Amino acid sequence: MAGPIAVPPPPPGGPLPTQKTSEVIGTLRPTKQFKLSKPDATVTSLDFDDSGEYCLAACSDDSLLLYNAKEGSQVKTLLSQKYGAHLARFTHHSTSIIYASTKEDNAIRYLSTHDNAFLRYFKGHTAPVTSLSLSPSEDRFLSCSLDNTIRLWSLQSPSPQARLNLSTPYLAAYDPSATVIAIASASTHSILLYDLRNYDKPPFATFDLRPMLTPQQQRDTTPPPFTRLEFSNDGKSLLLASAAKTGHLLLDAFDGTLRAHCLRSHTPANLRAAPGQPGQLGQGDVCFSADGRYLIGGTGGERDMIVWDTQGMVEVETKELRPMCGLPCKGRASVVEWNPRYNMCASADREVVFWLPDEHVGMKPP
Repeated sequence: MAGPIAVPPPPPGGPLPTQKTSEVIGTLRPTKQFKLSKPDATVTSLDFDDSGEYCLAACSDDSLLLYNAKEGSQVKTLLSQKYGAHLARFTHHSTSIIYASTKEDNAIRYLSTHDNAFLRYFKGHTAPVTSLSLSPSEDRFLSCSLDNTIRLWSLQSPSPQARLNLSTPYLAAYDPSATVIAIASASTHSILLYDLRNYDKPPFATFDLRPMLTPQQQRDTTPPPFTRLEFSNDGKSLLLASAAKTGHLLLDAFDGTLRAHCLRSHTPANLRAAPGQPGQLGQGDVCFSADGRYLIGGTGGERDMIVWDTQGMVEVETKELRPMCGLPCKGRASVVEWNPRYNMCASADREVVFWLPDEHVGMKPP
């Protein structure tokens, strides 16, 4: 009779065996740090592939950096010096990516990372692309642009399958079922929900954000600095990240009611610019954990990250939700992304940092 099968330990620097996110969220600590090749370069976007094995960073020096998240190593550097690179996203194949151009034209480029060859160009936008969102279930994606259009593409065709003309539709996201898309418009202070099966029809729901803003924000003539739109994996919550001092908005994804104002632990300074506003490119400095319960993001200061528990205590009158704990780090977290398969995340600014649970540390106050 065969003996028990020996299970090998995880590779050095890689994620730990499966644990509940609630058991480890407060013990995340930096375990790997990768400096960029140029001292003045910054990371503008991060993404993990479906398997959670690879991480992709787009940088302001027109480079694309590929990392092995399980091994904690850098795999490859790809250069896009002619076209620039931003909002780099894995397709459902870990060896192919899409990204937005920042120079030459406003095309979206489909690249094989295996041999650094372009597979297709998606042309049509007449101004910079501000958001790229891949469908969770098929090879389609959404793009938003400063040209006030949203386009729906298939990876198999260079022409868009659909186009929506809206006012400042700079952010968009698929829900987990891939049947609904949410579009955030800063100038109209609204989030529009469309049924993908009837995208040529008016939105089936519109969430008015104006009552959720502070009186000062309501009086401002400039649109709110929204930086990211994301559904939680359970489809129940909708995150609208912001560079505003008041922090981020957490909404009920079904009726659009405000669940919480997620306050930062520091008064934000030198944050990445919201789409359409001057400043350094970014994709928002906060994201959901894979279980949809926690938000992980930058403090707004020069160091550390913070965690919000969306099931935590929210102040009744103000709807304010304060961070539950801090995650110490010497660098700024200007871009943050959670691994879809493992209890780990990545943050970036002038370097890329991988975070893993450390069973030897306790929870740190925010």
